[in-house]
Amino acid sequence: MHNPAQNSGSQSAYVLLPVAAACWAGNHIVARAIGSYVPAASLSLLRWLLVALLIGLCAGRQVVRDLPALRQSLGLMLFLALMGGSIFGTMQYVTLQYTTALNMGVVGSISPVFIVAASWLLFGDRLGPLQLFGVGVSLLGVLAIMSQLTLQRLLDLNFNFGDVLIIVNMAFWAVYCACLRLRPNVHALSFLFVFALASALFVLPFAAWEFAVGWRLLFEPLTIFAIVYAALVTSLLAYLAWNRGLELIGAPRASAFLHTIPLFAAVFATSLLGERLHPFHVVGFVLILAGVSLAARPNAKLARAG
Repeated sequence: MHNPAQNSGSQSAYVLLPVAAACWAGNHIVARAIGSYVPAASLSLLRWLLVALLIGLCAGRQVVRDLPALRQSLGLMLFLALMGGSIFGTMQYVTLQYTTALNMGVVGSISPVFIVAASWLLFGDRLGPLQLFGVGVSLLGVLAIMSQLTLQRLLDLNFNFGDVLIIVNMAFWAVYCACLRLRPNVHALSFLFVFALASALFVLPFAAWEFAVGWRLLFEPLTIFAIVYAALVTSLLAYLAWNRGLELIGAPRASAFLHTIPLFAAVFATSLLGERLHPFHVVGFVLILAGVSLAARPNAKLARAG
């Protein structure tokens, strides 16, 4: 039977999840720009502290109202912050110091598979054949962009320690996405406030180590921009949009939207950096959009254990 509420939720997810993907695509460009001269943990620490400060100033009363529920779920909040905030957020910057943007796109494309697997192993979620086919089609779109429709370009990739870090990091992200359904029933900003504080707490020892060994943030214009972008766009906007999108359609279906990150990165490169639009971009865009559309469709046979 047609469910108008479910249909409305899916339509909202089609907006929210691409917004998050676009924010993270921009973050890849910023992360590559700051290179290895910006300490990853220190940047991550300031990023999450700034998010908490902004939410505290703008929605402090709401946070106070939600504190009892948040306190009851403190263990879960710490776990989610560890998986999806401190580890994943910091390693994003670390991996780009060891690998190329091309490798990031190719290796990172495994993340939807990890999310589907984590959702199945932890909660018994299943995707139907159409949704699985959609994930596969969107992956082909990613590979079309990364390979420029040339198999040799993929075969010539040299995988390194950074690529291993990407795979490990995607496993942490998959666990976060799968477990997000357990989050306490509080306002989105209240959740993100505690999430940000806990993420900052976990990152603090590593930022202190960076400071102790003399690797410190230089507050130059590019560094300041990176911190502000990471806080306002990569963290605040992206996590609010992504968390809500997962809530609406579930982690397995939402995972395919991660394949739009290379799509947005290519759009930014052509529109903002003046790079040329090539046929492989068009082929990749079509495959990604088609695959995401299929993967995000409701599945009448979706089963959940328990």
